[in-house]
Amino acid sequence: MSMETIKTECQEALAVVENADQLAAFWAKYLGKGGEVQKLMAGIKSVPNEEKKAYGQAVNEIKVWVQSLYDEKKVEIDKKAMMARYDEEVIDVTLPVKEVAAGNLHPLTCIKNEIIDVFVGMGFDVFEGPEIEDDDHNFTRLNVLKDHPSRDMQDTFWLTEDLLLRTHTSPGQIRVMDAQKPPIKVLVPGKVFRSDSDATHSPMFSQMEGLVVDKHITLCDLQGMLDQFVKALFSDAAKTRLRPSYFPFTEPSVEVDVSCFKCGGEGCSLCKGTGWIEVLGGGVVNNKVLENCGIDSSKYSGLAFGIGIERIAMLKYGINHMGKLFENDIEFLKQFKA
Repeated sequence: MSMETIKTECQEALAVVENADQLAAFWAKYLGKGGEVQKLMAGIKSVPNEEKKAYGQAVNEIKVWVQSLYDEKKVEIDKKAMMARYDEEVIDVTLPVKEVAAGNLHPLTCIKNEIIDVFVGMGFDVFEGPEIEDDDHNFTRLNVLKDHPSRDMQDTFWLTEDLLLRTHTSPGQIRVMDAQKPPIKVLVPGKVFRSDSDATHSPMFSQMEGLVVDKHITLCDLQGMLDQFVKALFSDAAKTRLRPSYFPFTEPSVEVDVSCFKCGGEGCSLCKGTGWIEVLGGGVVNNKVLENCGIDSSKYSGLAFGIGIERIAMLKYGINHMGKLFENDIEFLKQFKA
């Protein structure tokens, strides 16, 4: 095809181009690899040597001219496409907006934050330990020896002979006592794991341990702290009651009840007619546990308590099945506001 023919065809072809696909076809036919302009360049082989320079210049001029025509058309096509897109994406500002509901904290997070606020107000620090623990921290140094029957109470998820998913947050107490010498005042919140599931138990749940180690710490200090805790979470009239119990890491050990905040201790369905509701366990830290962490038990004593966050949430919000706290039911969760 001659240069003049190419010029004429290019002008006629671009005149009917109306979209990007047609423009791409034009590029392929005239400017692409193997296109008409490229063929002109290849034809330089058959031109006499004395004419090659002039021929090459002429072909370059054609190429530049066709490219300029293409560029002008591309600007036109792009603008046309943009205007069409604007027409399709037009927004009617008179339409009512979609209502977006505000989110809120999960009830377990609300309770966790409330508990932390109460004890931080008493001077506690917060420590979070690992969820995968070793036997030494989870059992042995907490006075739960290899053949101790309380190991059977834990329903442990073992990962190896020595590693496990922690069954309580008490290993965090050991880690704190290893790293810090008395006085110690720390909360250890976190997820724990046991092979247990029913209306009031879950294979994964949340605990918060409290530990105080100092001189002259007694069970009276524990009850005083917990009295302030139940008043802050349940009612100004709430009070605690300690009942003897057993934990290998505390001696003496107690179960802690709170006076029923629904009936005021008169007896109702919530407290099963007793006027009291069990909320947590605790006691005076066993001397062996202190000694296992290099703390002189003749000089220091301690108190410890463990709170089940799900249990506190179920009691405070009147939730009758623990599973509701893990189902991600939006209608259920919308009832709770931080």
